[in-house]
Amino acid sequence: MKQNLNYLILGISIVLGSYLIYCGINNYAQKDRFVSVKGLAEREVLADKVVWPLSFNEVGNNMGQLYELIETKQQTIVNFLKENGIKDDEITVSAPSVLDRLAQQWAQDNVRERYQTSCTITVISSDVPKIMSIMKMQQELLKKGVAIGGNSYENQTEYQYTNLNSLKPEMIEEATRNARQVAEKFAQDADCDLGSIRNASQGQFSISEDFTTPHIKKVRVVTTIDYYLK
Repeated sequence: MKQNLNYLILGISIVLGSYLIYCGINNYAQKDRFVSVKGLAEREVLADKVVWPLSFNEVGNNMGQLYELIETKQQTIVNFLKENGIKDDEITVSAPSVLDRLAQQWAQDNVRERYQTSCTITVISSDVPKIMSIMKMQQELLKKGVAIGGNSYENQTEYQYTNLNSLKPEMIEEATRNARQVAEKFAQDADCDLGSIRNASQGQFSISEDFTTPHIKKVRVVTTIDYYLK
């Protein structure tokens, strides 16, 4: 009787052990089943900061007279800006750069004006709409004898968006939600259930613009999430 009981206990132990091994192997196999999806979130925002350089060039042979001309034109530009509501702390007047053409290795004999100066006055403001409206009035400076040149790369107006941190939580939540919707659709099509998150990574936020409307920014983030499939 006692021997039969021992056999029974041994048999139950073998069955139970086999079942536990089966469950372990099955669970391990299940962990290898997952789907990797991406979730996108985008926002279109207006720039909240503008850097507007106003540059002009002058040439001449008399450095003293050239300096007086530069000072006059700089003051003309500053007065124009202030008259249109730009504050003193939004205006930066940089020291002029001077090029002596005759001192260059490639100097030519037919140089008529020896000195070339470049001057830049920079406006930095958070009132982007106001600055954009003043930009449209630059012809007023032409009437006063100041030709603003902004074609070079370093003198291009720059629009910035500085409030990205306020968008991050909401956009990450949206991107994660979109990723889960994609994963749920995949699981449905695969005739299985969606499990917990296996791994998740947040992509970098990017800010881009169209060259025709540089004051309008597109903020974008993509998250990548792996979900277990059951």
